Amino acid sequence: MTPMMEQYLALKSQYQDALLFYRMGDFYELFFDDAVAAAEALDIALTKRGKHLGEDIAMCGVPHHSAEGYLLTLIRKGFRVAVCEQMESPAEAKKRGSKSVVRRDVVRLVTPGTLTEETLLEARQHNFLASFVKLRGDCALAWVDISTGGLWVERLPLVKLGPELARIKPSELLVPESLYEEVVEIAEDLSCALTPLGAAAFDSVSGDLRIKTLFGVDTLDSFGQFERVEVSALGALVDYLDITQKGKLPLLKVPQRQFASKIMQIDAATRRNLEVTKTLNGSRQGSLLSTIDRTVTAGGARLLEQQLGSPSLDVDDINNRLDGVDDMCGRPEIRRDIRLALRKVPDLERALSRIALERGGPRDLANIRSGLKQALQLFDQLQEQNWSQHIRQAINTLCGHETLSDLLEQALVAEPQLLTRDGGFVAAGYDALLDEARLLRDEGRGVIAKMQGDYIALSRVQSLKIKHNNVLGYFIETPSTHAEKMLAAPLNETFIHRQTTANQVRFTTVELSEIETKILNAGEKALEIEKRIFAELCKEILGCSESVSSAAAGLSILDVSSALADLAVSENWIRPLVDDSRTFTILGGRHPVVEAAVKISGNTFIPNDCSIDDGGIWLLTGPNMAGKSTFLRQNALIAMLAQMGSFVPAKHAHIGLVTQLFSRVGASDDLARGRSTFMVEMIETAAILNQSESGALVILDEIGRGTATYDGLSIAWATLEHLHDVNQTRALFATHYHELTNLSTKLDRVENATVAVKEWEGNVVFLHEVKKGAADRSYGVQVAQLAGLPAMVVARARDVLSALERGEREGSSRQKAMIDDLPLFSQMPAPSNVAPPKTDAVQEALENIYPDDLSPREALQKLYDLKELLRKS
Repeated sequence: MTPMMEQYLALKSQYQDALLFYRMGDFYELFFDDAVAAAEALDIALTKRGKHLGEDIAMCGVPHHSAEGYLLTLIRKGFRVAVCEQMESPAEAKKRGSKSVVRRDVVRLVTPGTLTEETLLEARQHNFLASFVKLRGDCALAWVDISTGGLWVERLPLVKLGPELARIKPSELLVPESLYEEVVEIAEDLSCALTPLGAAAFDSVSGDLRIKTLFGVDTLDSFGQFERVEVSALGALVDYLDITQKGKLPLLKVPQRQFASKIMQIDAATRRNLEVTKTLNGSRQGSLLSTIDRTVTAGGARLLEQQLGSPSLDVDDINNRLDGVDDMCGRPEIRRDIRLALRKVPDLERALSRIALERGGPRDLANIRSGLKQALQLFDQLQEQNWSQHIRQAINTLCGHETLSDLLEQALVAEPQLLTRDGGFVAAGYDALLDEARLLRDEGRGVIAKMQGDYIALSRVQSLKIKHNNVLGYFIETPSTHAEKMLAAPLNETFIHRQTTANQVRFTTVELSEIETKILNAGEKALEIEKRIFAELCKEILGCSESVSSAAAGLSILDVSSALADLAVSENWIRPLVDDSRTFTILGGRHPVVEAAVKISGNTFIPNDCSIDDGGIWLLTGPNMAGKSTFLRQNALIAMLAQMGSFVPAKHAHIGLVTQLFSRVGASDDLARGRSTFMVEMIETAAILNQSESGALVILDEIGRGTATYDGLSIAWATLEHLHDVNQTRALFATHYHELTNLSTKLDRVENATVAVKEWEGNVVFLHEVKKGAADRSYGVQVAQLAGLPAMVVARARDVLSALERGEREGSSRQKAMIDDLPLFSQMPAPSNVAPPKTDAVQEALENIYPDDLSPREALQKLYDLKELLRKS
């Protein structure tokens, strides 16, 4: 075994669960099973390098300068990567002996939750690392984004872990090995990498010491009264970061406690069904977030997603945010100027984090400079205005950075290089030694030429030359005819003899020797000076990290407020009234995503009202494709938007705080767990009935449709009664079981509503208008015809439907006889005319009569009208 391979195996033994990126010159190389796995995952060539125990050593490699892309691919495919760097140069290694191997060590363990590089992260999304622990029945969840420094912790029961993870969306979750089996299914559902750790990582006593050491305090009391289980979860995060970052801890903010009682509770199924941040096919485009996101900074985009995913239950906080949007709506010119300025703001939070982790570069310094410059300009522009408290607090964070901003402005060039090792990022005139080194490096010949002129003037020897060769370096040369003059006083005090040839005499001077050394080392010295200046600037920035972080937060608030205002003004959204009541009244409500799509196609969205105050339930009937699901979803989304602090798409909205939001809209099977569509539907319904409280808003669509008719009807019936009598929630309940509409006469808070349609010449026209009353039929055959079913199938369906309806009117035995008398599909003659039969005037008039909507006088008039139509026909 070679010394190099011995070193590799020793390092690999410490990171058995990770791929080892082993630095070899300009490449990261992988060996043995690591190479096989990486070559397959990255689709790169697998080669061989020597033998080990008589077998070929598998090997593959990636260039170090483009390693980030390969790292991202491996992380997304579930691998962890240990990055091993050369800790000395080959020349330094040779000094220790000719057979010495370059010293190497792992400098970082890359995992899904510990990414910091700009190219590995989604700029507009957080990347959270979370930890969950259970101590004597108490549980806590902590999470951190090391790319921004945000740190949070929350006590919650195990049953609430799934909904919270769905809200936070961590990339990686740390759990004690003893909890692995209990949470593995939850993590898989949310595509979250699960990392089990030993019990020692979650020790609360050690965790307390880790956190106090991290923040340099003697007690955590100044941060809040943390429970033991919360300290355990936080301590595990800090310990894991210490391990993966090899002691270079990120710049973390003070941990903040969160409480479930202050955030609208939304489970994973509801977030998925409502397509809050992603559509059902996993795309961001087409989600609610993508529709409302008009932010222009990365920090603002992350804050917007955070607020949308965690609607508030604090009325004061909600109204503060709404005040901020209101401020921006009323100042269109200022709003435009703010958004123009914010477009120039880089990602301050992530630049600051990379600097703290010693992974920053000159461009991160420039980003801090640009961000602070825009912050100061915005402060000067906005401070005199009369703003609400929300905006005023954000503006106040933008000042006080003048010293740091001026320093960075003086120190850095306009467009710095990406990497420190490339140099050239420090501005001319900032450091005299650097300027001198650069002058020698870039203009060495000019310096020598000037020195030659000075020596000619001093010696009065016009033929004097300064030359260079590889033996003597720089030297002064004169013809031998001037030797006596040059060797005599007073010139011999300046010119030092070095060599005499047949025709020439060569000299040097102390100054020339010094200049020669400086010229030869100028490039290296210039880079070293720049590195020193870079370190000094980083230290200055980190010394002001708290104020820089505050400015970043303030800029994000301005971005979100102005973006929501821009959306509200352009899309005609209004400010909702949010309070502690159980009111839920929306007039002219619209679905924000569907409306945006409809506008693109040149059509108009039909708005609808909704009023389900104080535990009211709307039982919504109507055909498929009429807009029932859209109506259900739009009201849930309006509640979310209102409580995140946004204006809403409506003419009027009064939202009493929605404490929980449940949605059971649409379903698919779960083949991996052996669950049918109906089973998935029942699991989601059970969660709603078991968990929803009086402050909840529940939307249910087609409960019971996945099983036999009477089974489904009975389940839907019982579910509706439970919501009304036990849960007492505000709810929208869409169904095709028209028998349920009779419950409106028995349950005092249930009202019937229907989506209006019009039938014309056998076809159905969807009006998309929701009104009080009940539908008398589902128009399923007409919808099937619109979908393009073959004409023979549509005709056959009409025959069967007519037989079933006649049989139902005449009794079950007669219904069975009618079905038995129907000829088989194969025995039916092909229809001569595939067009649907036209209805006569009487039939059309009957189908447009809704008895529940008629007064006795109106009903009598309808009978007279029908009799007149019959006479005319």
